[in-house]
Amino acid sequence: MSRLLKAAALALTLAALPAVGDAQTADNRAPIMWSAVTVEYVGDTLTLRGPAELVQGDNRFRADEISGFSQSGDSRLEATGNVYFVTPEQTIRGDRATYDTASGVIVVTGDVILTQGENVMTGGRLTYNIRTEAARIEGGSADRVQGVFYPESSGT
Repeated sequence: MSRLLKAAALALTLAALPAVGDAQTADNRAPIMWSAVTVEYVGDTLTLRGPAELVQGDNRFRADEISGFSQSGDSRLEATGNVYFVTPEQTIRGDRATYDTASGVIVVTGDVILTQGENVMTGGRLTYNIRTEAARIEGGSADRVQGVFYPESSGT
């Protein structure tokens, strides 16, 4: 059991949750809490099945299955099934997601829905670099990206 706990701590520490946009705060040093129905550690891969959830500060990463692994000092998270990444400002939903700590890129695919307040954007693939805040969303159904944006009120 101690090998599993050590592996869980190592894998999840290396795979600290990405922060999206203004959510990049000192929370990246906050403890990572996790929960799952089952946990499996094989080689350098820790897999949470469940629903599975990782929480760090105000950021939450949830999916049917989340795997974290580390190779040569770099780590990666892969999530499948009912994927949600939630920050105080944004929610990203998709069918599958990968997050690479070396590049700082999170890719969400399959019926992607990105919300920020009342604003909503949908597509088939979202690529977001958490360091540069560069984002690209590509078409989903009928190869189209769609969105609804609410202008800020002027207060008059």
